[in-house]
Amino acid sequence: MTVYFIGAGPGDPELLTRKAERVIGECPVCIYAGSLVPEEVVGCAPEGALVMDSAAMTLDETHAAIRVAHEKGQDVARVHSGDPSLYGAIAEQIRRLRAEGIDYRIIPGVPAYAAAAAALGQELTVPEVAQSIVLTRVSMKSTSMPARETLENFALSGATLAIHLGVRAMREIERALIPHYGADCPVVVACRVGWPDELFIRGTLADIREKVRAEKITRTALILVGPVLGDIADFRESALYDPAHPHVLRPKATARR
Repeated sequence: MTVYFIGAGPGDPELLTRKAERVIGECPVCIYAGSLVPEEVVGCAPEGALVMDSAAMTLDETHAAIRVAHEKGQDVARVHSGDPSLYGAIAEQIRRLRAEGIDYRIIPGVPAYAAAAAALGQELTVPEVAQSIVLTRVSMKSTSMPARETLENFALSGATLAIHLGVRAMREIERALIPHYGADCPVVVACRVGWPDELFIRGTLADIREKVRAEKITRTALILVGPVLGDIADFRESALYDPAHPHVLRPKATARR
């Protein structure tokens, strides 16, 4: 028996990987995070499968269901949103499985920041503009941040920030980032990426808070911050395809025409 932690992607059922779809279709037990994973994603579960929405369940309850499946020798598809390695709350589940000798595997999924970039039609790493992406979040009552993992510290790098779980902390984000990025730094708030009602709010650090308030967005949003999100037309092309730049698969440089 194996528990499969499966990344379902940000919401679009068609972003489910072929492996994820196959495994869900083979497991007689499926536990999915219904608050962030559409029911259509687990529609490929086999006929007669036990399908449970974990949105209202506790960790003890989901683990109890897994233990019952283990006793019956039934594989479990534990379906999470996005990629389970990012804020997937799988570490505490894995700790329990290891303690009881229950086998598990992880199947990656499309993370929200990648789906948001695709929907926006842009690359997040543009030469000499931005070459790093920081995936982070803000402190909440339920979970604080490590002391050195602050927005101010990340902002010192000037990297593109992908801030999860922070749409209710727009004032704090504005206060922490404007001194480093400037008030006119582009911001995109991506709401319910991959769902039929997805929404992208563009603005700057100076005005994004009011735009988010006007749309009444309070949850399920990703905040992208950085110069790369602006209208950049003048940037150096990557050397990857530069004929004058040799590399291991193109060892001989050619002259520009």
